[in-house]
Amino acid sequence: MENYFINEGFEKYPNEQTLFTKQSKKGKMLIASVYVDDLIYTGDDEEMISSFKYSMMQVFEMTDLGKMKFFLGIEVSQQGDGIFICQKKYALEILKRFGMIESREVNNPIVPGSKLSKDADGVVVDESFYKQIIRSLMYLTSTRPDLVYNINLISRYMARPTDLHLQAAKRILRYLKGTFDYGIMYKKRSSNDLITYTNSDYAGDLNDRKSTSCYIFLLSSGAVSWLSKKQSIVTLSTTAAGCASQVVWIKRVLNQLGHVQKKSTIVMCDNSSTIKLSKNLVMYGRSKHIDVRFHFLRELVNDGIIELLHCGTEEQTVDVMTKPLKLESFQKFRSQMGMCRAIKLNYLCITISLEEELTGEIRA
Repeated sequence: MENYFINEGFEKYPNEQTLFTKQSKKGKMLIASVYVDDLIYTGDDEEMISSFKYSMMQVFEMTDLGKMKFFLGIEVSQQGDGIFICQKKYALEILKRFGMIESREVNNPIVPGSKLSKDADGVVVDESFYKQIIRSLMYLTSTRPDLVYNINLISRYMARPTDLHLQAAKRILRYLKGTFDYGIMYKKRSSNDLITYTNSDYAGDLNDRKSTSCYIFLLSSGAVSWLSKKQSIVTLSTTAAGCASQVVWIKRVLNQLGHVQKKSTIVMCDNSSTIKLSKNLVMYGRSKHIDVRFHFLRELVNDGIIELLHCGTEEQTVDVMTKPLKLESFQKFRSQMGMCRAIKLNYLCITISLEEELTGEIRA
């Protein structure tokens, strides 16, 4: 299929192997993304879109499913004021599979202030069942950044899960029971500037004192990229280097899609030392213990690609991915990521029915 796109005048983006773009002499653009035998496309010119569909159907055995409503397990609703994505159907399937559909709901996926450890003296539970829960929940993080930290946490104990770990997993399912129809809303007339939050819990793992690093990218009022990951080594200092690398990649993708980010991307960080390190060359002698790769952060700041700004803890949205939070803070940050319940939107029908037409999806 790649050869077809190249022959049709599409440009393959080197940093994103599934993305192809085509630009007309009038400046119009057609965008296509391929995943195995599924393809989605969009553009700003009806003639280009019609010509593309006709050409594809002449070369491949294709079915045009019309406006995208359901793709790779993600439900999509396109309305006049924006786009809403969720995994409601999949969330309900998980609850039914593990017998939690009638469970009592909770308001957050982890008890505020709680910590998990190896629990060496705890009662061991069925390892296979525990892994099934985690694997099922992992795909749900495609649209649920509010669950990323908690699933990251319980996945650390798959080798020897105890009843303590199983109860933590079941609490996530109980939280899911009350929020199964939550998703992310991307508002049409909101800011088009890419904004980033990054943080680390600093030696938060009780067993090996490794930190959990995380970032989240917001665009059009909703989260578009996020990560919560336990660091591979124990560090004495942390920087926003990993987040900065993602900034470079996302900006390149957006430029390829015609959504040029002319301003410096704001990276909100509550680590004053990191911000000073990116600006003050005098600090270099005291920061040699940090790997050389981290110092490219300063170059990105000097080149105007990113701008590091201090963000107070009470406004650090990404904290939802680093530690258990009080309910009020958790709900506040969840909302700031663009997450909401489907029924709260001002639309007659925002939850997708699978019987409706699945924005331009073609399936082989």
